[in-house]
Amino acid sequence: MDVLVFATSVTQKRQVSRVQNLLTKEPAITQWNFDLDDCDNILRIEASNVSPRYIEGLLQKAGIQCQELEY
Repeated sequence: MDVLVFATSVTQKRQVSRVQNLLTKEPAITQWNFDLDDCDNILRIEASNVSPRYIEGLLQKAGIQCQELEY
């Protein structure tokens, strides 16, 4: 299981709803959440065999800017 952490352009709960279907439909993702109180609007994903570039592309297609953070 990998933990991926991203800075995003998501600032509102309605934006979270917009990407919810994308993330829950991906079978390799077991959990995900946003921290909208963080200055980087963090998206944290627990998944197996998912590349950070795939997640970035998935969200960018939905109009959300997303960049992996090193931690």
